[in-house]
Amino acid sequence: MTTPTKVAALLGPGDHIGYEGQWRTVRATRTDIGAMGGLFVVVTWEEGGTDRLRAGDELLVGVPESPPRSA
Repeated sequence: MTTPTKVAALLGPGDHIGYEGQWRTVRATRTDIGAMGGLFVVVTWEEGGTDRLRAGDELLVGVPESPPRSA
């Protein structure tokens, strides 16, 4: 079984990303150029905050699992 991934440059609003040990939802993205000319993607999360990712970084994508329901 393969793990679904997406390159950071292809992220879009609504994508669910496994990042820093938790699931986050992309609210918005924009591109940025680094000091040495590298391409970056600035991601704004629905959960708050932003992160700067290299455009070629592969990220885990999918639907986060729902927590188990208690009886």
